[in-house]
Amino acid sequence: MSLSVNDPSLTSWVEVAKDSDFPIQNLPLGIIQMWNEKPRVASRIGDFAIDLKSLYVLGYMENLAFSADDFDTNSLNKMMKKGKLGTRKLRERISKLLQSGTSDLKNKQHHVDQILIPMEDVTMLMPIEIGDYTDFYSSEQHAFNVGCLFRDPENALMPNWKHIPVGYHGRSSSILPSGVDFHRPKGQMKPPTADLPVFGQSNLLDFELETAFFTYEGKPLGGSISTTEADDYIFGMTLLNDWSARDIQGWEYVPLGPFLGKNFASHISCWIVTLDALEPFRVPGPVQDPKVLPYLEYTGDKHIAINLDVLIQPEGKEAVSVCTSNYRHMYWNMNQQLAHHSVNGCNIRTGDCMGSGTISGPEVGQYGSMLEISWKGTKPFAMPDGSERKFILDNDTVIMRGYCEKDGVRIGFGEVAAKVLPAN
Repeated sequence: MSLSVNDPSLTSWVEVAKDSDFPIQNLPLGIIQMWNEKPRVASRIGDFAIDLKSLYVLGYMENLAFSADDFDTNSLNKMMKKGKLGTRKLRERISKLLQSGTSDLKNKQHHVDQILIPMEDVTMLMPIEIGDYTDFYSSEQHAFNVGCLFRDPENALMPNWKHIPVGYHGRSSSILPSGVDFHRPKGQMKPPTADLPVFGQSNLLDFELETAFFTYEGKPLGGSISTTEADDYIFGMTLLNDWSARDIQGWEYVPLGPFLGKNFASHISCWIVTLDALEPFRVPGPVQDPKVLPYLEYTGDKHIAINLDVLIQPEGKEAVSVCTSNYRHMYWNMNQQLAHHSVNGCNIRTGDCMGSGTISGPEVGQYGSMLEISWKGTKPFAMPDGSERKFILDNDTVIMRGYCEKDGVRIGFGEVAAKVLPAN
């Protein structure tokens, strides 16, 4: 597929810093609030939010399949109901208006002042009303590392791992936007030397470096989405920090998997980068051996090269990078995840959130969780202030950033950040 709005030679009459995550080739979507006004749908270029309600009211969206209500709202869901073609045409229109050679908007300063809002004047809100949340487990290196830590290298991967994109159903109500702090969770856990479980705060709080994708309306109950069709049902992506309380999770996960150790909080970045904007950064995936079943087979490059970085910022101190990784390391791609999710007839709905699973690269320094970085606490990470991190401490802020880069164009997600407050 060729999209002219992805052309690396495009420039805008809006000034954009060279290292910005948000050039004219990106144009992500999100929800902003200005002062005490109602939330509304926006895009972004450089250091400006693009107020799409104002863009509509001022007459710049003629012949598009949208109404004012689609933008005068607190989530992207209404707009997403227009499907892939609708949001694609919207992005194309925004791009055209902002391109260097187009003067329709540029020469009307009174309109520009209403439409381009400095980012310091807006608050970013939760972008999507998420109905259902599924988290996958699709990084082979992460699954291998965890298997080595809790079993042994010979049996690191479970027998089903290379045959299905393993996943579990999570809790959508506790998915939070970047910047919302949360309290350390409490629950049952069983210390290694104890005979009986105890109740208390989690002492092994961990981040998980992930991405998430969001869906358009899928097929009715009983239908399934093929790997070939999947791109038409994927709206876009964010960064995801899927927090994990390892001590709570370790006690409860047998036999049904994650529960209280995972559902207390997950954070996403606030701008949704469309799948269309990410098309130029497609790369081949790994050879899948053994051969997958026919419904999981796919053609073309369905993995995406997204550079990822995780930082820990102790209170009042500088942030320190503890991990760099890349989304291209995933074994199972989004098309396979969505095809597997729906193959049994499960209905996919507008705004469903699908987590990638922890993204770990093949080398030390590329592991996407403290469980792996500290090797279950046996190799603490040394911080510049002389302290150590086996897991995340109270008042630590964890920051995740991600971007793609090719042909001089950088498409980024901004960041997802949250501070851990003491247990309630």
